[in-house]
Amino acid sequence: MYVMHGEYKVPGGKLVVADVDVVDGLLRGPRISGDFFLEPDDALETINAALDGLPAGLDARAIGVRVQAGLPRDTVMLGITAEAVGIAVRRAVARASDWREHDWRLVHEPPRDPALHMALDQVLAEEVGAGRRPPTLRVWEWASPAVVIGSFQSLRNEVDAAEAERRGVDVVRRISGGGAMFIEPGNTITYSLYAPESLVAGMSFAESYAFLDDWVLGALGELGIRAWYQPLNDITSDHGKIAGAAQKRLAAGAVLHHVTMAYDIDADAMMKVLRIGREKISDKGIASAVKRVDPLRRQTGLPREEIIDRMIAHFRGRYGLSDDRVTEDERRLADKYATDKFTTPAWTARVP
Repeated sequence: MYVMHGEYKVPGGKLVVADVDVVDGLLRGPRISGDFFLEPDDALETINAALDGLPAGLDARAIGVRVQAGLPRDTVMLGITAEAVGIAVRRAVARASDWREHDWRLVHEPPRDPALHMALDQVLAEEVGAGRRPPTLRVWEWASPAVVIGSFQSLRNEVDAAEAERRGVDVVRRISGGGAMFIEPGNTITYSLYAPESLVAGMSFAESYAFLDDWVLGALGELGIRAWYQPLNDITSDHGKIAGAAQKRLAAGAVLHHVTMAYDIDADAMMKVLRIGREKISDKGIASAVKRVDPLRRQTGLPREEIIDRMIAHFRGRYGLSDDRVTEDERRLADKYATDKFTTPAWTARVP
């Protein structure tokens, strides 16, 4: 009987399962399994042998290097990689939880002001970390247009403040890092995941991005879009970028992972409000920032509301999901955070 059990679904690939014991700080008796494809058959035992005796504190990449080095050159791996084996082992050792172990809740409420959305993200993540709220998927509805800048971005470098004010665009700063997002209520699909750290235990930040976005790829696939995760934090398709993600791990023991998807785009307004530097554009090897984004409206032909409904249905079918709402206590605390933090120059212009 194995003491530790870990699972890892390879984004766009298969499930890798690791059962392993740790004795005197070393991996012992490891058994890898899953619905992947591997040739020749005895390559599985080669993988297990490579893992046996490794220091239990190695990270996933280092474990993957050891596994890869032990495989014959003619080994064929489909739906699995050596590093995926490492991640499954790390999740076993870290005693990571699985999506299906949690009682997921859905919050999808009427439109909120941009600053209140920023505050709700912090409040709900803190509540999940404290164990007062089950893990939650929140789908946002926007009351007004906004620019949401990352926690570490320069306000003046990212936003034309005069143009934003002229157009009635609120400028807010979120608690996660990453780049600026131009938001229009009818043109944007935004959601947040609030999960305990155990869900991403054994993963680096980069690995957890792909892991937490995998369900979205499945939902988009059902909509007829061949999408994939583009490191570090993009979801893209053959036609261009669909979404950008950002993440924050709170000291309270929770992970906040939120994603903004382009349903449609007013390119002229975006280019006037955002100061998108030429260096950033050229780094992507394209002529303009607008061409990087390919909205879901064009790719699917579906109404925004239907896309959201089908995304929720996919999550519900995959992991389970019960309808919920923001509690009165959570709303009061979010109002306080919005007043005391997210609408203040001290926060919004904390990086001038």
